[in-house]
Amino acid sequence: MSDYAIQLREKQKIKRSYSLLEKQFGLIFEDANRMKGVTGNNLISLLERRLDNVVFRMGFASSRVQARQFIQHRHITVNGTIVDVPSYRVKEGAVIEVRDKYKANAMMEDAIKLSKAIDTVPEWVEVDFEKRIGKVSRIPDRKDVTANFNEQLVVELYSK
Repeated sequence: MSDYAIQLREKQKIKRSYSLLEKQFGLIFEDANRMKGVTGNNLISLLERRLDNVVFRMGFASSRVQARQFIQHRHITVNGTIVDVPSYRVKEGAVIEVRDKYKANAMMEDAIKLSKAIDTVPEWVEVDFEKRIGKVSRIPDRKDVTANFNEQLVVELYSK
């Protein structure tokens, strides 16, 4: 395969993993490129800070797609405010909570049981499964992401 094909495949792998469309991914890359620091690390950090990803990482949903649905159906609050935009960028110290009328939902229960069983909650979030509350204790860094991505190939692709 050519260098371009390898770079493109890596970008598609990241997009698919985070359930993003081309335009969404491109906008996140532009933000990462404008930020100070290493563009690839910034990209991964911005992807991890999306609300749909944070809800998934906290174990309140069994997939990012399910997390998007919970958010769009207004079941999630951030700092006490209902947020129905899955691409909302979560800040450090943000408190994410499941709304009261949805806390006993069967899908939510299943997702939490699965999350507890395989212990997938990352270090950068704190979760209280009983109260259905989570807090972003710090901004995620590249070392917090265990997925096998080579974001440098994506940076090279976009810098052409």
